[in-house]
Amino acid sequence: MATTSQPRNASSDQTGEPETKLKRVMGPGLLLLFIVGDVLGTGIYALTGKVAGEVGSIVWLPFLVAFVLAAVTACSYLELVTKYPKAAGAALYTHKAFGIHFVTFLVAFAVMSSGVTSASTASRAFAENFAESFGFGGGAFGITAIGIAFIALTAAVNVRGVGESVKANVVFTCIELTGLLIIIMIGAAALAGGQGDFGRAFDFSQTDETGLFWPVIAATTLAFFAMVGFEDSVNMAEEAKDPVRIFPKVLLGGLLITGVIYLLVSVTAIALVPADELSDGATPLLKVVEAGAPWFPLSIFGIITMCAVANSALINMLMASRLLYGMSRERVLPKVLGKLLPKRQTPYVAILFTTVLAVALITFVGAVPELGGTTALLLLMVFAVVNVAVLVLRKDRVDHDHFKSPAFLPYIGALSCAFFVGPWTGRDPSQYLIAGVLLGIGVVMWGVTVWLMRRSGEKVSGGDMSALKQ
Repeated sequence: MATTSQPRNASSDQTGEPETKLKRVMGPGLLLLFIVGDVLGTGIYALTGKVAGEVGSIVWLPFLVAFVLAAVTACSYLELVTKYPKAAGAALYTHKAFGIHFVTFLVAFAVMSSGVTSASTASRAFAENFAESFGFGGGAFGITAIGIAFIALTAAVNVRGVGESVKANVVFTCIELTGLLIIIMIGAAALAGGQGDFGRAFDFSQTDETGLFWPVIAATTLAFFAMVGFEDSVNMAEEAKDPVRIFPKVLLGGLLITGVIYLLVSVTAIALVPADELSDGATPLLKVVEAGAPWFPLSIFGIITMCAVANSALINMLMASRLLYGMSRERVLPKVLGKLLPKRQTPYVAILFTTVLAVALITFVGAVPELGGTTALLLLMVFAVVNVAVLVLRKDRVDHDHFKSPAFLPYIGALSCAFFVGPWTGRDPSQYLIAGVLLGIGVVMWGVTVWLMRRSGEKVSGGDMSALKQ
């Protein structure tokens, strides 16, 4: 829903769009593909079984709750991106709302850290699917080695350049979407042939006395990882054609498409594979293919799965390294992180730093649920701040029409995101430890940077960090 706001001093062109140095090349189709490709990926391929382990047969319900939670926060992002169509995302909104440089830095570093944990999750999932699909018997050490080799390959593509990364992203998006459509078609064929038990998906009975509420909440903390990625699209605002007009319908449309796909996949999965079997192991969708279409080569679907999680890793490592580079350029992190490779003009030191962090997570944490849960935890914190920022910034008027979230939604978004951050959700305590260590590293680096600048007599940056690109 659009609303007209009162004018204020702002730089804009004759069309009412803010001036930008970036080329506006993304129409609705490309933007939709970007959003769908960013949301689809590791979560549904790797965590469906873990979600089933929490709630049993109603595995689709946590994905539905996660979709609603994401859609509420997406409305807040839409109000802000159409109000301030710049490419800095949550960092810009936080600075505009609160004006506290350190808080802005923490939000930006949390987003960067979520990219690293998400890529680490994808790398581990890649390794586990590789081992399952090709009968690799290397055990835990072998899987870790594959994950590290994969993240190193991702770094090499990242160093090569954005052009290569974006081209790979388009190919991987098509492949991962094909994989999920295969699962849905297998489910449709099974239903038509009387195979499987689709009634099982709607069995709400519980075998213990805990009831449904808390198991669904615990499962949603995992399922939410499958819905993240939509927030990255706001960073394309300066490269999208007429962002104020197209963003609302494209972002909400992209979320709806992915939400429907996830619900269909999760219903198909539980109809063909009982919850106890689906939750056992790290390759749930391979089990679905094996049960519903035993004639389909598992190695082929394994490759599809690996492409899907590779896409997640590539997108997130690209985002994390560029955001780290941006923070260095804003002089809130050591300036060495802003160094560029002479010929490629890629931030090779930032790429190396984020890769080292990812390797450490793959080596010392490893487990997909813990890494994916940490990603969701970090982003839920950011989303809570963004929902509050919408409310604070409603007093700020701009000189163009923009999307306005229904008045009550930001309140619901802030409270629900804050709720899902809490330990009462059944979240593994290790996720708080991982998030705390990552943010602690950022705070130490920030403190060292400030100390070095003061020691050398330089003015400590009080910049608005609005130049940050994710």
